[in-house]
Amino acid sequence: MSSWEATRLVTAREIKVKIRDKAFLISTAFLLIFAVLGTVLPSFFDGGPTSVAVVAGTSTEPLTAAGLEVREVADAAEAERLVRDGEVDSAVVGGVVLAMEDAPDDVVSALSTEPEVRLLDADVLSATLAFLIPYLFAMTFFFTSLMFGLQIAQSVTEEKQTRIVEILVSSVPPRVLLTGKVLAGAILAFGQIALLALVAVAGLRFTGGETDGDVSLLKLLAPAIGWFLPFFVVGFVLLAGMWAVAGALVSRQEDINSASTPVQLTIMLPFFGVIFLSGNPLAMTIMSYVPFSAPIAMPVRLFTGDAAGWEPIVSLVVLVLAAAGMLIAAARLYEGSLLRTNGRTSLAQAWRSREALPG
Repeated sequence: MSSWEATRLVTAREIKVKIRDKAFLISTAFLLIFAVLGTVLPSFFDGGPTSVAVVAGTSTEPLTAAGLEVREVADAAEAERLVRDGEVDSAVVGGVVLAMEDAPDDVVSALSTEPEVRLLDADVLSATLAFLIPYLFAMTFFFTSLMFGLQIAQSVTEEKQTRIVEILVSSVPPRVLLTGKVLAGAILAFGQIALLALVAVAGLRFTGGETDGDVSLLKLLAPAIGWFLPFFVVGFVLLAGMWAVAGALVSRQEDINSASTPVQLTIMLPFFGVIFLSGNPLAMTIMSYVPFSAPIAMPVRLFTGDAAGWEPIVSLVVLVLAAAGMLIAAARLYEGSLLRTNGRTSLAQAWRSREALPG
């Protein structure tokens, strides 16, 4: 069969094995539950709309328009009693707002005459959300790359440890095995992220949380998310090649952590760099063009509006070239260490001496 057909076969095999793995299914279910809880639960714990008691005949239009729960009562005494008994949050009696301990800001705001406000920059989120968005991009790429990358390394080492790899390389070249594992990991990681995004968006729409005041979160996030997806896929491919080599360098599962330490640092340093330097324009600009940090830094800069229109294109081209170069180097190291089962293979040994493998 051709190399492309062999690659498709290996990719399909890796995906089938992984989606039947209980650990993968449990982790995916856990992440989906987390996404649902994170978007739906806040709306259930906010206590619902404030309830207000008003005397019959009093105009309730401002309160109703503000989304408050209005309850008409016979007289002022009954309204005060309901507040004291905790049956309503507040009451409006004779132009006075009654409450037990804290002034109900939403009721006061509904009854006040506010001046017209004209926003000069409508596309602005709250300070809290603007602070959290970089963390969300960084954590998504960090945990996904770490989790799926480690699974790739474990799969390679397991095949070496059980000697299955000797059967596999007799049928397909090692570079095809590498390509199939990387593609399978990228497809599974992208699928999981896409599923989480769909669940999160559905949760926001269900609870009405897709807006922050008059600002649509989905509208503001759309460009950054649109660029994050290709950056995520290419960045994951770059790291997946490194994870596969880390797994090929050792012969036992117990040795993966030590062999993969450089890869873990390559993931962790950009993560913490974006977290701690997100407010530094110069540092973020530099990290936007460094292949290992670009998948996080560039989408964040697009979200904050600090990147010009041409920058993500140039950054993505640099990342693609880096990923291609990494896969070429990874293929050579992979070939040079895959059939070495007598302990750990150094990078120098793997680079200098390839095993005599098919293809």
